[in-house]
This record gives sequence, C-alpha cells and structure tokens, in this order.
Amino acid sequence: MHMKTLSELSAEIATRRRQLAYNQTDMLMKIGMSQQQYQRIESGGDTRVSTLLRVIEGLDMELMVVPRDQMASVQAHLAGKNDDPDAQDRESEPSSWSLLIKDLKDE
Repeated sequence: MHMKTLSELSAEIATRRRQLAYNQTDMLMKIGMSQQQYQRIESGGDTRVSTLLRVIEGLDMELMVVPRDQMASVQAHLAGKNDDPDAQDRESEPSSWSLLIKDLKDE
C-alpha cells in the first residue's frame, strides 16, 4: 500500500499495532513513548520523522521512500508480479541469494 497522506499512514500504523495485539499503552514498553504521545500519532497528528521511525521500528515495519516513476515497478515486485520478460528465465536459475543461503546451511 502506498500512502500519500498522514492520515493514511496513521491508519496503517494503528492497523499494524492491532495485528500485533498491542494496545496503545504497550508502546511505552516497546518504544518508550507514552500512550498520549502514541495516540497523537495514530490520530494523524504531525510528528517528527525521528519519532515516526521509532514507532515504525517498534511495530516491526519498514519505511520505504520510492521515486514516483518507480512506484509501479516496486508495487508489482512486492505483489510478486514482474513485467520483465527475462524474469522467468532467471527464476529457473538459482539466485546469488539462494546460493549464499545454501552455502550457509551446508556449513
């Protein structure tokens, strides 16, 4: 999901917190932020980037900034789709990551 507004980001943060079965007061233990501070973020209040990054880390999320002209490709990749005609050929070949993981398992 790509977000363009602070309210969309706030809603995504609240959804993730609920998925993890945390309540807002749990965020004090998780990231050192009071329930009142955290509630302000979920309600769409403006916040510092450093605070937002702390919340995202505490919810085991990642923040990704993508150039607009690359957004469709990134979304397709995340959805498991690829418009690259050579991708099928590469899928049949072991990737460097899979070879590295195999090497690590063999040790």
